[in-house]
Amino acid sequence: MSDLSDLIDNPSPRCACILVLDTSGSMSGNPINQLNSGVHEFISSVQKDDLAKYSVELAILIAGMSIEELMPFTIAKNIDYNSHFEANGLTPLGGAVEQALRMLEERKEEYRQTGTPYYQPWLVLISDGAPTDHWQYVAQKAKDLCNNKKLVSLAVGVNNADMSILSEFSNRPALKLQGLNFKDFFEWLSASMSRVSGSGSTAATVNLPPVNSWASI
Repeated sequence: MSDLSDLIDNPSPRCACILVLDTSGSMSGNPINQLNSGVHEFISSVQKDDLAKYSVELAILIAGMSIEELMPFTIAKNIDYNSHFEANGLTPLGGAVEQALRMLEERKEEYRQTGTPYYQPWLVLISDGAPTDHWQYVAQKAKDLCNNKKLVSLAVGVNNADMSILSEFSNRPALKLQGLNFKDFFEWLSASMSRVSGSGSTAATVNLPPVNSWASI
């Protein structure tokens, strides 16, 4: 259950960002270790930003042995994150993205109920493979939301990810992580969240930082 009291106490416009992370068995070893470190650094960076820490709300879903909500939407300044996920199982990305979209819609409804202004929410999907469950319907739903300017969906492929399938979850091509630059990627994501928080417009019109440091196309 998301926190409604903070929406009342803290009137800052919100940017909900949900991470959907592939923690399947193929991510074992160095990839999962770097992913863990990257998430920790991302949270720390957002918390150090005077605007973003009051505006960015983060939730985390992992997709591996099962789909697990590691963290419900929490305002950055209140996050006390000490989770460490392991790599195992298959890749139920379709179900995880479906749950993520449902969580985003529920959070937007809470914003509306409390009169809290909000930016376009972000869905960040990271995988080193392809979904092992039904994914086509929810991928189209995410793409439609992006086309209607109701969602910013960013798909990131690691190692041998199926980039064509990952691209179906957004209205923009999936980006390939160079090697395992999770640190650079999450630094970029933190900087993007900071720019959105400091803008007076939606994420679609914000000039985001270049992706050169972590992406190859």
